[in-house]
Amino acid sequence: MKTLSEWLAYCEKLHPFAIEMGLDRVRQVADRMQLALKVPVITVAGTNGKGSTCAMLEAIYLQAGYKTGVYTSPHLVQFEERCRLLGESPKAAEFASAFEQVEQARGETPLTYFEFSTLAILKMMAQAELDVVILEVGLGGRLDSVNLVDADCAIITSIDLDHTALLGNDRETIGLEKAGIMRAGKSVVLSDPVPPVTIIAHAKELGADLWLMGQDFNFSGDQLQWSWAGRGRRYSGLAYPALRGANQLLNASGVLAALEVMRPQLPVTAQAIRNGLAMVELTGRFQIVPGEPVLVLDVAHNPHSVAALAANLDAMGFYPCTHAVFGAMADKDLPSMLQKVLPMVDAWYFTDLPLSRATSAAQLEGQWRQMNTRQDVKASQYASPQKALDAAIAAAGPTDRILVFGSFYTVGGVLQNGIPKLHAKHLSN
Repeated sequence: MKTLSEWLAYCEKLHPFAIEMGLDRVRQVADRMQLALKVPVITVAGTNGKGSTCAMLEAIYLQAGYKTGVYTSPHLVQFEERCRLLGESPKAAEFASAFEQVEQARGETPLTYFEFSTLAILKMMAQAELDVVILEVGLGGRLDSVNLVDADCAIITSIDLDHTALLGNDRETIGLEKAGIMRAGKSVVLSDPVPPVTIIAHAKELGADLWLMGQDFNFSGDQLQWSWAGRGRRYSGLAYPALRGANQLLNASGVLAALEVMRPQLPVTAQAIRNGLAMVELTGRFQIVPGEPVLVLDVAHNPHSVAALAANLDAMGFYPCTHAVFGAMADKDLPSMLQKVLPMVDAWYFTDLPLSRATSAAQLEGQWRQMNTRQDVKASQYASPQKALDAAIAAAGPTDRILVFGSFYTVGGVLQNGIPKLHAKHLSN
């Protein structure tokens, strides 16, 4: 039998395109596999905030004593990160067994890497004895493989421009693609405070039970705590989620709305909510690693998420010098992304990434040079995120700040041996 690594290498070569949208092929194979999830399903789509939303839902349901299954993508270091059953990633051998079952059912049907792995993980979830399944959409919504499964509750997080070649060039068009995860008569929670009109119209057309921020639920907060109110229920004096960043209250508010939607099937206590929000973890989402210098990891890879990153960096206070390791895919709006953080970065370390669809370090630096107006900023190029980080560590002082951001591959590239703990040069003498 093939190992998981061998299966992943096989899947990469199986289909002529890395991405081919559509559900026909994947549905054919799922039918042959008799694939069915017989527990409540929450599906999460959106441009930013999907991973945080899934992590909060998982943490709260685990605290409430439920057996959870979670599927997210992409991964940072190990493929196994994409699936968690009861809070833990299964062993590679369990994945390999599920891939074998997909291959047996596939016949001549060509599947992309994402489609193949989605079917394998759904099979693992179907075979596990779970109480609730949480699915993160990979790309878009309507035509994403995850949409094979009918959601009991759909959550749509913030909508912004990303993957425009596949999803559309404006928020309204992109929103309609995301709205494809809704089901007639089921509930949908919109965490975006200013959602595209197309999503609302589609929900009404379907007869979905629509939960709108500011109408069906809302939140308020001061520096110490926050409160949430929704249809007939409120929580006050909540501690802030353990995930950092200004946008996490928007995500958490959508999560609490979804918990209300699912309450008849999956009741949770206020204490489970408090404990779950306090204990939630998610690598690479405005993750601050204490040390000298301090390290910030963020998978912000589109203008909207980089704007949030810039606001969060600003709120951290003063640092003599901010060093930034940056790598990104070629289909990103680089000028808009760079524009957000130009004022706060004092040294750039541009990196290549191990994918053909990545922008090269040289191209990144070229784009930056066209925009840079500061004389006091340095820039350099590196073959990998780890080499870029090593250079930043060598140059940084103990009170500086190092930021690693951009693609999942940029952040994942510095996490191969675990989360780095930085110790300035003067401490080791």
